[in-house]
Amino acid sequence: MQIIIDEIASNMMQLQDKGNVASYIPELAKIDANQFAISVALPNGEIFNAGCFKTLFSIQSISKVFTLTLALDKLGETLWSRVGREPSGDPFNSIVQLEHEHGKPRNPFINAGAIAVADAIMQGHKSSKMLAEILHFVRFLADDKSIGIDENVARCEAHSGARNISLAYFMASFGQFENPVPDVLNTYFSHCSIAMNTEQLAKAGLFLANNGKNPNTGFPIVSSQRAKRINALMLTCGHYDGSGEFAFRVGLPGKSGVGGGILAIAPGKASIAVWSPGLDTIGNSKLGTYALELFAAETGWSVFGD
Repeated sequence: MQIIIDEIASNMMQLQDKGNVASYIPELAKIDANQFAISVALPNGEIFNAGCFKTLFSIQSISKVFTLTLALDKLGETLWSRVGREPSGDPFNSIVQLEHEHGKPRNPFINAGAIAVADAIMQGHKSSKMLAEILHFVRFLADDKSIGIDENVARCEAHSGARNISLAYFMASFGQFENPVPDVLNTYFSHCSIAMNTEQLAKAGLFLANNGKNPNTGFPIVSSQRAKRINALMLTCGHYDGSGEFAFRVGLPGKSGVGGGILAIAPGKASIAVWSPGLDTIGNSKLGTYALELFAAETGWSVFGD
């Protein structure tokens, strides 16, 4: 395994076209695109790393995997009355479908869907309390109390997030919100600004590779069936309107973020995290996607077979 990821990391750093960083979020626009990291966490506790795997980055939309998990714990199947389970086929910040579907987002991984999930999990609590709960959950999954929110990124998102603010108020106009819109947006912008490295992220995703169980304790985070359903949503919706291409090329459930990270799950085998801040035209990590394609080919871990 170490040989595989060392070779992948070496290949990635030799490529000239590393994509473009997310310029619409000024804090992310400052990041050097010439960086790559990969971590592979196995249920037996082994972790393999290559590249700049200790470098913290903003996980952005990858955080939606964790808020979805919390929402399903709090609301169960009733969550699906608030948000759908279908691929969007549109950009992650599109407002078009909300108009046609009366303010109900297509899935929990597009921006509108994640904002709706943030509203659902708050249940009348203040944003500060909800953020503390989200952070506690992520720290527990990664077994790392040092994980925190990058406050500079959170402030920057709030100041430059006109489209997301518009999405939230548009959904609220359909009566979809139970909490004050500013509180919901603060929760959303802040959980997207959680900073992690690939090692921490790979460890945090292990429960989805281990039938929903925490591999350290053996106790379930979610049921085996719920883990399968979260993985299914990651496969079909985790890369926005590039989800079909990611499934075609990589063949693993995955969730991307515009910070350049991708969390991929090989059910029963491993949790894999990659990071390279340069994005493709859709908003997914360019080198991260290619690295996972090579990784799946080398390991034969595609969910569709060797």
